[in-house]
Amino acid sequence: MDDRATPLAADAPAFAEMALADLQPGITARVVGVCSGPHAPIEVAQRLAELGFLPGEIVRVVARGFLSREPIAVRVGTGTFALRRFEADCVRVVPAPGARVII
Repeated sequence: MDDRATPLAADAPAFAEMALADLQPGITARVVGVCSGPHAPIEVAQRLAELGFLPGEIVRVVARGFLSREPIAVRVGTGTFALRRFEADCVRVVPAPGARVII
């Protein structure tokens, strides 16, 4: 078997989807979707959508709380919101192409 890296297809995404909670501060990303999970009922997903966490929106983690945990300050559109970790886990994002740190 050949161990050389194979090139990505032209239409392959440059970055993998991840939870907003895992995004490093200052990196811009695009929202893919909002989901509910075992620790977050559907009401949480609805609230996040009402705040503006909608597919296609640009988001950025501005700051994190004590020991890089909670709350997570997130900028979406013109608003900045403090999310708990389980709420940020519900927002699925993909880092923007050419993602850069904005301070």
